[in-house]
Formats: sequence, structure tokens, C-alpha cells
Amino acid sequence: MYQASYAEALENAPSECRERERMAFDHAIDLLKRAESDGRGSTTALEAIDFVCRLWKALLEDLASADNDLPESLRGDLISVGIWVLRESDRLRAGGPDGFRSLIEVCATIRDGLR
Repeated sequence: MYQASYAEALENAPSECRERERMAFDHAIDLLKRAESDGRGSTTALEAIDFVCRLWKALLEDLASADNDLPESLRGDLISVGIWVLRESDRLRAGGPDGFRSLIEVCATIRDGLR
């Protein structure tokens, strides 16, 4: 079964791809805000953390790909952000002291950069 690479899809319809990325970040932010309200031990929190981790793992995989056309320095910066997001998510899952606010702000910043 053939699956087009992300780079090929982006080449064919960049505005559609960016819109899907924004929608994924919007969904992540909405989940994180609900998790913040419901609390760390809630089902919502687990769902939010799971979604954010899956989103960033997919982004990290694409950023590490040789087919990614972003400038190397930007890719490196985004990879660093992604690693931080995954570590922060692990801390929240383990009941760490910080809340969801920092993840919300980072995801919103990245989303806004896609406009």
C-alpha cells in the first residue's frame, strides 16, 4: 500500500496541510484546557496528554526526516521544543508539580506560527 510522504503532501497542497496542522494544535489546546479544568488525574487529562504526545511524536518523526524542507536551524529548534513537550507530558502523567499552562502556551505559539 502506497502512502505519500508528508513532504509530498505538503508540496501538493501546502495551505491544506498547514490548516490540518493548525486544526491538530487547536484540538490539542482544547484538550489541554479541559484537562487543566478537570485536573491531572482526570480522564480528560490522560486523553490530552496522550493526544499531545502522539501529535509531537508525528511532528518529530517528520522533522527528523531528510525529506523535510524546513531550514535545518528551524528543524533543530522545533525538535528541541518537541522533546521538551514530551518530557513535560511525562512529568504531568507522573503527577509532577506543574500544570498544563506551559504546554498550552507552547502549543498555541507553534500553532500561531503556522498562520
